Amino acid sequence: KACVLPNPTSVMHIQDPASQRLTWSKPPLNVLVIRKIRDETLLEPFKELCRFLVEEKHLMVYVEKKVVDDGSLMRDDSFSAFRNQLCTFREGFDDISDCIDLIICLGGDGTLLYASSLFQGSVPPVMAFHLGSLGFLTPFKFESFRTEVDKVFEGNAAIILRSRLKVKVVKGTFQRNEQLLKIKESKYWVLNEVVVDRGPSSYLSNVDLYLDGRLITSVQGDGVIVSTPTGSTAYAAAAGASMIHPNVPAIMVTPICPHSLSFRPIVVPAGVELMITLSPDARNTAWVSFDGRKRQEIQHGDSIKITTSCFPVPSICCHDLVYDWFDSLAQCLHWNVRKKQTRLTDASDSSETEN
Repeated sequence: KACVLPNPTSVMHIQDPASQRLTWSKPPLNVLVIRKIRDETLLEPFKELCRFLVEEKHLMVYVEKKVVDDGSLMRDDSFSAFRNQLCTFREGFDDISDCIDLIICLGGDGTLLYASSLFQGSVPPVMAFHLGSLGFLTPFKFESFRTEVDKVFEGNAAIILRSRLKVKVVKGTFQRNEQLLKIKESKYWVLNEVVVDRGPSSYLSNVDLYLDGRLITSVQGDGVIVSTPTGSTAYAAAAGASMIHPNVPAIMVTPICPHSLSFRPIVVPAGVELMITLSPDARNTAWVSFDGRKRQEIQHGDSIKITTSCFPVPSICCHDLVYDWFDSLAQCLHWNVRKKQTRLTDASDSSETEN
């Protein structure tokens, strides 16, 4: 009978999630601290963490320039004492991708998304403390930050590799006679989702979806969401998609209010290339955003190409990658919360049997 030959190219290898552990080849020296801005309640935790890393751990700490230039911190004498020991950078101007060993986030899920956007290639391990509103991606509590940081420095932690999307937006500039003048390409790395919507127009969004160069379907509705498994619990979940564990290699395609009763969300393999363009008969343009940022207009002749990036985000777990995810589902999204059904009493059991 036919069988699968026992060779590495044809046999499926299933990795044990428990085997994903953080291992340092050498002790971390440079730490990037990302703080949620415009939140006065995070000033004290930020100062406490930076002082701990600089004075007790003797590490080089990198922070954004706009964070240390905050008016409240500038007037703080206790912070001024070690402010000059911090290394500052500006997004879009300074490249710090080759000098960071560990990222520590203070805030909500947005701080982790922002930290991911700073690294186009390999991403350092990320340790996220829950000091925001939802906290689905931030499993650590700041009250015990010294103990938790010490464990991470010892390498005693599980990690989950959160896949990212590599997105290339190709835009063409045309003359009045529709002759192509030039092509502009932009690249983005996305941790949650790429959202294509109708923007301010009252017309339906009408875009074509291609998979590996083949037209799969046209999306007519408010738009479409292309998300990672990590993003399946964000906008995609609100649009009716299934929630997928971040360890599953996949890309999710979820329509936003489709004008069709049969358009269900789909999951495709992580290795494919998706392309989204405006349909030739679309009445209006579309708009695209990447993890809620860099929003821009998509016109006829433009295309959005989406693949799975080779560089995931190694997110450090508080317990393990299975427990943390289900705990977040229960605590943040109240997944499957229902009042418990009571058991039948012995009296009612006997009465029903007699009847």
